[in-house]
Amino acid sequence: MPKLFITGSTGYIGGDALYVITKTFPDLEITAVVRNSAKGAKVASQYPNVRLVYGDLDSIDLLTEEASKADVVVHTANCDHVASAEALLKGLGQKEGKSWLIHTSGTGMLSFADFDRKSYGQRSEKVYDDWDGIKEVTSIPDHAAHRNVDKIILGASDQYPGKVSTAIVCPPCIWGPGRGPDNKKSMQVYRMASATLKRGKGFHVEEGKNRWTEIHVQDLSDVYAALVNAALEGGGKATWNDEGYYFTENGDIVWEDIAKGIAKAAFDKGLIKTVDVENVSPEEAEKLSSFGSYLWGMNSRCRAYRARKLLGWNPKQPKVESVLPTIVEGEAKELGLIKGHAEQAAG
Repeated sequence: MPKLFITGSTGYIGGDALYVITKTFPDLEITAVVRNSAKGAKVASQYPNVRLVYGDLDSIDLLTEEASKADVVVHTANCDHVASAEALLKGLGQKEGKSWLIHTSGTGMLSFADFDRKSYGQRSEKVYDDWDGIKEVTSIPDHAAHRNVDKIILGASDQYPGKVSTAIVCPPCIWGPGRGPDNKKSMQVYRMASATLKRGKGFHVEEGKNRWTEIHVQDLSDVYAALVNAALEGGGKATWNDEGYYFTENGDIVWEDIAKGIAKAAFDKGLIKTVDVENVSPEEAEKLSSFGSYLWGMNSRCRAYRARKLLGWNPKQPKVESVLPTIVEGEAKELGLIKGHAEQAAG
């Protein structure tokens, strides 16, 4: 029976990926690493057949050992953690026969030019793609976000020739309800909705013309499932190693439009007093949320051709702008501005 080891199973991305993997591959023997018994109980309640081991990304010996037992490793935890990536590859390299690592990066790396220019709220026409532009993507400057770990993954086939094949899944702005056992939401759009409610008025960073690519978490998870399937087929139709880089996207969002949509939804629900939005400085954005100037003020644009061409993948979920009222309502409930059904019934 094939064996899979997954990190980040209680996280937003990993939790949803685990959901799809268990549904798609019921005969797969799955092991998940969790930090503590509380996290483990959540995984066990949803997936009683998943074997649990306890540790974190600094549990190097544990990660190496579990990877050495697996045919496929799905790494969805911290994409900037060097030691864990090296440990997983070391374990896979010790295994007899060929093995596969599916690593998670992020399109924040594509914002390096904005970081260099200290540019906020300005539209960029630059769009990266993982097909014709694959060499550019896999050789972006070393100071870009996530690049140090990406290079480790991209170099694995040279370090462990004939033994380890790798793929990198690179999601952009993720949204949508996760189906995992713990964390069920992402950051960017949700934090903007929460900050709008707290301050009582919509906002964007500087002019708000900057763009990000978006993806629903459930569409993202289908890419993990497709790559696991390819790995179990000995590689399948997927490309690996130097060209094993997969963006995931369903088009772009403009942060000014998201800000206006959030403000309108909040106003329509009587949660704020105006639909107007205003410019905020990068410094003000940082006060509203950690990394706010980056999350809402920079560009990160890409096109996911590789998964479409090779894996038959296409996003099926709606665009985020169509569900902004739902996101606003959820954040309002968390802030205690709207009562949930249980609270309404009790009241």
